[in-house]
Amino acid sequence: MTARTVPPTVPVSRLGCRPSPFMILRRVHLRLLARWYDRHLQRHDLAEIDEHLLRDLGLTPQDVRRECAKSFWQA
Repeated sequence: MTARTVPPTVPVSRLGCRPSPFMILRRVHLRLLARWYDRHLQRHDLAEIDEHLLRDLGLTPQDVRRECAKSFWQA
């Protein structure tokens, strides 16, 4: 019995066939939404850091305001 070889760049689902373009697009969208939500949470946490801790991080309050003013989709 010979093993079935698949190029490493093509993911194979549990059923042994290629995923549909819809499933790939859905996965990409979910990752993007997760990244945006994570960015939102990080900026929220950054806004709550005390000034003396910001100095330890090498940030000024102006840096924090500038970063927190960005929308969640902006890197």
